[in-house]
Amino acid sequence: MEKSMYLRNKTLNFNVGNLPFGGNDKVYIQSMTNTKTHDVKSTIEQIKLLEEYGCEIIRVAVLNKEDAYSIHEIKKNIHIPLVCDIHFDPELAIIAIKEGADKIRLNPGNIKDPNKIKEIVKLAKLKNIPIRIGVNSGSLPSDLPLTKEGIVEASLRHIRILEDLDFKNICVSLKASNIDLAYEAYKLASKTYPYPLHIGITEAGTSFNGLIKSSIGISKILNEGIGNTIRVSLTDDPLYEVKAAKIILKELNLRNDIPTLVSCPTCGRIQYNMIPIAKEMENYLYKINKNITVAIMGCAVNGPGEAKEADLGVAGGNGEALLFKKGKIIRKIKEENIISELKKEIDNI
Repeated sequence: MEKSMYLRNKTLNFNVGNLPFGGNDKVYIQSMTNTKTHDVKSTIEQIKLLEEYGCEIIRVAVLNKEDAYSIHEIKKNIHIPLVCDIHFDPELAIIAIKEGADKIRLNPGNIKDPNKIKEIVKLAKLKNIPIRIGVNSGSLPSDLPLTKEGIVEASLRHIRILEDLDFKNICVSLKASNIDLAYEAYKLASKTYPYPLHIGITEAGTSFNGLIKSSIGISKILNEGIGNTIRVSLTDDPLYEVKAAKIILKELNLRNDIPTLVSCPTCGRIQYNMIPIAKEMENYLYKINKNITVAIMGCAVNGPGEAKEADLGVAGGNGEALLFKKGKIIRKIKEENIISELKKEIDNI
């Protein structure tokens, strides 16, 4: 099999906001808001929550001029790069760029007026912002087959329009709902052109099926050394997308600043209410940027052994738990104090 020429650390590079994008092994976590963009208050609130949980690039839909003119106020109140998703209407792209977008998602082939494309590119150059070309297997041109070659050719048609205007700050996505098709398309793209790639499995489903499908597909692609940013696309709260992306990158050893939670499967030996404790601690760890392992164990059978390998952990008893720290028993904790005591210990590591 022909080896990819443009792995993630060999692509062209540029900035997305303040982030160095492409040309390195950094894979950024991104998501997309599901608020109405012109509802500025709700949009800002959602973005700030996603930031708190580790989102590094955020995309908003720009459907009309009200959305486009909201970009300035949104941008002022968030801390991560803002991408504007635009289709068909070149005026929306022009307004969004002027209002402060850090990147736009645009398919130039959908814009019929070549002068408008030139205007968009001229503005993007002036503001030094990139353009993402997003190809979706469900909306290929009618003359192209639904194959990896067809998907990559669709992206090339858009790329050539920008290249002819001497614009190369381009990011490309080639999403499909079929895992194998997406995998093969991204591999072919990484052999074909040097642009950074945005990875994802589109229309993957809800937070159960979609998480499984996205994890398999995204991991296959990332393991090839391909991909500079990922979005886990789910029919659910975008917070799940960010959480899933963090775990994928951690388990593939692409990030070392994400905590690990170890927790045992439950059984009849458990004598304390472990499941809610494990879930709350898991949620808390998403907000922590530390390379630590925390163990929440059910009983003394496996608990002390697993907790011994962790930086911090508990093994439950009857209404209480033993607190372990780097293999040593520290003290007993009453069940009602487990969460608060663990949070204090984590904050002090």
